[in-house]
Amino acid sequence: MAKPLLTLLITMLLQFLSVQSATAASDRGIDFLEQRFESWPQWSLPAPLPRPRAKQDLIYPDWFSGTWQVTSEALDDSGQPIPNDQPLVHEVRFLRNRRSELIGDRPYNAASVGKALLGEQLLSVEQDPNQVNRQLARFRDDVLLETTVIGRRETSPKAASDFFSDELVLQILHGPGAPRLSRIETLTHYERCGQDICADQRQVSHAGPGLKTDQTLEGRSSRFRLTLRPLRLDEV
Repeated sequence: MAKPLLTLLITMLLQFLSVQSATAASDRGIDFLEQRFESWPQWSLPAPLPRPRAKQDLIYPDWFSGTWQVTSEALDDSGQPIPNDQPLVHEVRFLRNRRSELIGDRPYNAASVGKALLGEQLLSVEQDPNQVNRQLARFRDDVLLETTVIGRRETSPKAASDFFSDELVLQILHGPGAPRLSRIETLTHYERCGQDICADQRQVSHAGPGLKTDQTLEGRSSRFRLTLRPLRLDEV
């Protein structure tokens, strides 16, 4: 698989694996995320993000409920669209769990992003049945991407109009040769825009802990504008 395409897939998969979080934050947590958002891209490890438990999942605000068409635009550091960069368009959906809490359909969402990027190169995205924070993406040529959430923090899902989510993931790329590791932090600020949801998403990539790091991602910062437009709004 071509390295630039794989790097892009890793980055874009994070957009909808990155908002899976554990506990509602206090007002101090809101202040912390706002401050970290403004300090981008000057982030360093260790990130001040608690490690989630295996069964913890993000509970989204009710205004995420339904199925959405997402347009993702890459931005420069000042927030302007990057010239000649084509937006990525795909679908995501959010469902109720057994406790009637709203969660993301993460395998569906990640597969939707992957198919939009790489088409038939992506074979499947699987959820670890024992670990809500771990997914496996399988590609042609016996390539496997393992993504595990190792830190996160977020604001309350009861928020009426805006929502912050910050997540640090460890990614291990298995394929020919030694595994390649990277750690990527993604902080997203979502806001209601009428019936749409608008988001400003910021990322920084770090070296993996030990083994061989993925040099294509190390030290990279990225910024995206996301627009979610409703295809079907479920009752809340």
